[in-house]
Amino acid sequence: MSSQKFFDRLKVQLLFSGPTLFAFFTVVILPFLYGIYLTFTNWDGVSTSHSFVGMKNYLAVLDDAAFWTSLYKTMKYVLLTVILINVVGFFLAYMLTTEIRAKNLFRAGFFTPNLIGGIILGFLWQFIFSNVLVYIGEHFKIGIFSSSWLADPDKAFWTLVIVTTWQYSGYMMVIYIAGLMNIPKELLEAASIDGANAFVRLRKIILPLMVPSFIVCVFLSLQRGFMVYDLNIALTNGGPYKSTQLVSMYVYQKAFLSQKYGAGQAEAFVLFLIVAIVTLIQVYVSKKREVEA
Repeated sequence: MSSQKFFDRLKVQLLFSGPTLFAFFTVVILPFLYGIYLTFTNWDGVSTSHSFVGMKNYLAVLDDAAFWTSLYKTMKYVLLTVILINVVGFFLAYMLTTEIRAKNLFRAGFFTPNLIGGIILGFLWQFIFSNVLVYIGEHFKIGIFSSSWLADPDKAFWTLVIVTTWQYSGYMMVIYIAGLMNIPKELLEAASIDGANAFVRLRKIILPLMVPSFIVCVFLSLQRGFMVYDLNIALTNGGPYKSTQLVSMYVYQKAFLSQKYGAGQAEAFVLFLIVAIVTLIQVYVSKKREVEA
């Protein structure tokens, strides 16, 4: 009788979850496994045949200086964007949970950039950096804007950081607002009665209770920072002189434009391992702080 109930429940579970699991397996798991297999081949992405080359592609990754250079630039980009996105997002959320007028309008306005696709966003800011800011710089004699930042190898990198921060800060703001609204008001009122000023309440009460929100936002910022491609190609296209070529763009060009799909897939898998390690460490450390808080 118990076995009959088990099979009945299994049938119901398969009825509801089976199609989703099948789609996930065929669309995500199988391509992922096949991609790992291709890292051991010399497939060019076009031909109908390929040969097994063993660890040759992975050894080539270790010798590819351009890959590690683009990875270093990506690491620097991720570090800066994660800090700026979360600082700006938390500041906006903190300000917009106070008693100010039209805060719902401000929330919608700050969230709107996240709704714009990376390609459109890149072309929009390309026009701003190359035309609008240059006009302002020349008209008002502002030296820093007198020439296009996109033409300067040192400043072009910062255009990616600025636009990414502008795009995702509003998204993180919404998560932080949800976290701030879950903090018991009685706790803050009690702290105020005991003489705690706004800064002390922020440092001693709000920030420790916001750790779960920080975990989510930092995780999302890391993931989006490492995987950025559309904004990179639309805003700077890796230039000038490949000074802004991030690792996702480099891997794409290696696999599809250079027709070295096996080598490009190996670099993509190495990137996947690096991102997985970084995010797991971040979640582990953050969870420990959450328990302590």
